[in-house]
Amino acid sequence: MLDAQEITHRFLDTKLMVHPEVVRYILENNEPDLIERIIASVPKDAVVVSAKHIPGIRPTRDGTRFLVDPEVEVVAGSAGTSGAINGTSDYLHYFRDRYARLGGMIRSRAGAMPIEGLTKNTRYRQEECTVIGMVVEVKNTTNGHRIAEIEDSTGTIPVLFRKDRPAFADAERIIPDEVIGVKGKLSSDGKLFFAEILYRPDIRIDNAPFRSEQPGKAVFISDVHVGSDTFLETCWNKFADWLSDSDYSYLLIAGDLVDGIGIYPGQETELTIKNIYEQYDAFAAMMRDLPSRMKIIVAPGNHDVVRGAEPQPVLPEQFTRKFPSNCVLVENPALVRLQGVRVLMYHGRSIDDMIGLIPGASYDNSGLMMEEMLQRRHLAPAYGRRTPIAASKTDRLIIDPLPEILHTGHVHIKGITTYRGVLGINAGTWQSQTKFQKQMNVNPTPALAVAVDLQTLVPETFSFA
Repeated sequence: MLDAQEITHRFLDTKLMVHPEVVRYILENNEPDLIERIIASVPKDAVVVSAKHIPGIRPTRDGTRFLVDPEVEVVAGSAGTSGAINGTSDYLHYFRDRYARLGGMIRSRAGAMPIEGLTKNTRYRQEECTVIGMVVEVKNTTNGHRIAEIEDSTGTIPVLFRKDRPAFADAERIIPDEVIGVKGKLSSDGKLFFAEILYRPDIRIDNAPFRSEQPGKAVFISDVHVGSDTFLETCWNKFADWLSDSDYSYLLIAGDLVDGIGIYPGQETELTIKNIYEQYDAFAAMMRDLPSRMKIIVAPGNHDVVRGAEPQPVLPEQFTRKFPSNCVLVENPALVRLQGVRVLMYHGRSIDDMIGLIPGASYDNSGLMMEEMLQRRHLAPAYGRRTPIAASKTDRLIIDPLPEILHTGHVHIKGITTYRGVLGINAGTWQSQTKFQKQMNVNPTPALAVAVDLQTLVPETFSFA
């Protein structure tokens, strides 16, 4: 085990003095060979070894802390992984994969039996048991109860959630195509299952998020909408100046980089840049003005020039040639690691569907929508609605592994939540209220950025309005 005196003397042997912060860093890391690597990197004219001489480390502006050079790993969602759309041929594989993986999460906490085994064996009548299935249909009865038809690989069964039972509150939030487990009893005729407890894949209550061992900070934004006549250029310039004066290492942008062309009827009257290539060139110029020391992770959204079906591929090369080299292009969704901290980036188009299906949900509470995703362990559980999904042999929208941070956008309204150790962030937009939003009474929260310390996972919101 090293001690401070040994470290100091080793540097003095090479006629170098050493800053106390460097000594402390070496002690904290307990790497004996780090001393030799530092000595080898020190310029010949140096007299004092400071933080800037530590390989891979740079000091903050006040010199009191160390920051690791930006370290990004794309775990899922790198270029070329979204795959082509193969018509309907992969639907069966897609839903089997969804059922198997989400059902397995439930089964690990609550043992279950196949639906066919339950309904065909009379000895299970009126005996408490658990089944797991994908929701085919859900509706309310005339008496105010709720019925969900669920399906596994062996059969289907209607499940009744009575309004006077504890599970009813959870059942009101059941949506089609999610995977649930139900504990209860089969009716005497074997045609109806009476639910007592509802299980979702969910996050374990004792989930402990990973935190970076080294200092580092990330900034989260989305929905820039360059090219729109409501893009807030002055606010963005304030933000860019703030980043230049900061010690932040990462900027993550969760889609809708530009406003696009032909996204909705009459859009051309609301554009200041009417050429899609020029929109991306303008965005690229904005990225080049940001500090080159930062890693900028960029994902597409439904306004960007990629297919609408999720998962969406990375932006095509012909639109990103002017992007700076510190930009990392990822798909939507994508899972990235920042110094080991996992961030799941998802633009969030499915929030539209969830708001229409979940009682009490609204655009004003995007934090709640992220919690609903995490409870279902799926970014877009409802299939075949406003959110187009490209069915493939695996379901890329399942939330597995769990991230430390879920980063969304799309709704243009800030939402921050922490659910069972996972931090959910929606930073809003860089676009003021559009004509459509005014008609829909949607009030955006523009010109905000959310910063997170990767050692604490504590978020902080900054306004540039």
